[in-house]
Formats: sequence, structure tokens, C-alpha cells
Amino acid sequence: MKFDIIRTLAPAAFLMAAAFAVSCNSGKKADTAAAQPAKLTNVTIKAVAAKDVDQVEVFTGTVEGFNTNNISPQSPGRIERIFVEVGDHVGRGQRLAQMEATNLTAAKLQMENNKLEFERTKQLFEIGGASQSEYDSRKMAYEVSLNSYNNLSTNTYLISPISGVVTARNYDAGDMYSGGMPLYTVQQIRPVKIKVNAPEGLYGKIKKGQSVSVKLDVFGDEVFEGKVHLVYPSLAAASRTFPVEITIANANERVRPGMFARVTFKYGVEHNIVVPDVSVVKQMGSGDHYVYTVVDNKVVFNKVKLGQLVGTEYEIKSGLNEGDMVIVEGQNRVVNGQEVNSTVGEPASFVPDNLVDKTK
Repeated sequence: MKFDIIRTLAPAAFLMAAAFAVSCNSGKKADTAAAQPAKLTNVTIKAVAAKDVDQVEVFTGTVEGFNTNNISPQSPGRIERIFVEVGDHVGRGQRLAQMEATNLTAAKLQMENNKLEFERTKQLFEIGGASQSEYDSRKMAYEVSLNSYNNLSTNTYLISPISGVVTARNYDAGDMYSGGMPLYTVQQIRPVKIKVNAPEGLYGKIKKGQSVSVKLDVFGDEVFEGKVHLVYPSLAAASRTFPVEITIANANERVRPGMFARVTFKYGVEHNIVVPDVSVVKQMGSGDHYVYTVVDNKVVFNKVKLGQLVGTEYEIKSGLNEGDMVIVEGQNRVVNGQEVNSTVGEPASFVPDNLVDKTK
């Protein structure tokens, strides 16, 4: 019986001893791993400096005629003749169309008859053959009929009030004008204007007469000279912006209403720190931007406010000091407070960090 008990206990003791040995060996390995120093990440750094940066803002808008006139007759009627077409240049006072002239003919005859009667009464009044009341009555009748004739004439022969280009014609000869759309639209295109909305912070920096540069998508990188024609005196409460009108002389009439424009304002120079664009990291899920610096061989995340993008450098409005050592390569492999090996150099020609926002 004793022999059986010993035989039964022997394997269990062996297993316990083996487990204890494995446990001891694992502990020794863990202690050895903990004793190993953490591997330092290699990064490239660069000292940042300040320089003069042109302060510019770009706004978009659509080209418009400097003046736009929608021309229609005063009252409904049949359109008798059309004199000009879309695209034609017209001068101020030029006839554009003729409405049905029946009423005009009658008004002309009435006016001429009243004129004749007035002239006769005037001659008699001057020699004492007519009274003051007769003279005044004939004069008033003539003036009323003259005004009526002139009014009908204006609405029978539609006249352009400006010099410009016909940009729309909505009726044909023989149509009945019923008071809907204008018969013609005439736009002055020498000069043209562009209206943009500028933020409140620029209100004191944009002045009437200020020169601006304008690019039109249809002409690529060609630059047109413009001037601030009008700065609106009030701001929109909802958007905190104010309208600004820019004019382009457009002597050759290349710029046409409806073109998409990008207007660049320059309003001085500021002396600010600049950093390579590859060093700026945009935090996922937010609009915050960071620049990683090295202080005493440790990584420090600095939230920054960006300014202008000048070539391959970003202007920094706040968040950095001149002389700070900024990581320009390897920032995708570090965390805040981590100790690193740093080498002074220039930024790599590629962006190694998949967190860098390529649409900045």
C-alpha cells in the first residue's frame, strides 16, 4: 500500500517542480527585458527663424457688368421691330426696338395741333387780342400733349440708357409684350466689376482705390490689374463680412460678365516665424495644426496658428518662438514627451507622415 502511494505522488511532484522551473525562467527573461533600454527614435530637426511675409488674402467672385439695364416698354403692346441682337455693341441713346406706333401717331397729331393753337393764341396775346386765361389754357394743353407724346415715344422706341453690349433679348418681332421678362438687357463692360465679401478683420485694411490682382479661371495664370471701387459701409451681421467692389478697366473687352474670378488683396508685411510645410501636422478629426519640436532631446507637441503659405513654407502666427528646433522628418514615429535622437538637417523631399493633411 505504501508503495502505491509513493508511486502516485511522484509524477505530481515532478510536474510541480517543472512548473516552478518554467516560472522562474520566465521571470528572469522579463527582468532582463525590462532592464534593456528603450530604443530611441531618430528624427531630423531644424531651427526656425522669422522673416518678412507679405500679408495677402484671396477671395472669389463673379464678373458683372459695371452697369446693367433691363429695358422694357412701360405698358403691354405688340413688338413691331427689333433693331439689335445679343452681342451687339450699342451707344447711349441708340434705338433697340420699336413697339406698335398707333397710339404714338395719335399723340403726335394731338401735340402738333395743340402747338399750333398755342402759337396762334400767343401772337394774339402779345397784341392784346387774347386774354391771359386763354393764353395759359393753350399753353397748358400744349405742354400736357407734348409730355404725353414724349412718354409714348420713349416707350414706342426703346432706347439704351448706357453704352454697352446687349447680353439678352427675350422677345421677337411680332410678339406681344405682356410685362414679364425685360425685352433687352444691356451691360456696360468697360469697365467690369467683381463683388467679393471680405471678413470683418480686414475692414480697416481695404481702401478705395487700392490695387489688387485678379485671375480668371478661363485665362489660367494671367493676371489682370484691378482697383477697389467701393467698400460698403456696413457689415452683414450673420456672416461678419462686408462687400467690396473691384473694377477692371477692360479696354479690350476680354473680361466678360459671368466669368469666375479670384481676387488677391495685399495689405502689408509682417515679420513672423516660418517653418517647412512638411513639419506641419493636422490633427485628425479637427482643424487644429501642430508642429513637433525637440527640447532637451524630448518631443514637445506645439499647437500653432497658420498664416500664409509661401512656396514650401508656412507662416506661423502663434505657437513657436524663433530658434525652436522643429522636427522636419520622423514626426510620424514619435509621441509627446518621448526621448529621441535628433540630427540637424533640412526637411526630406517627401512627406513621411500619413497624418499630414495634404489639403492644408
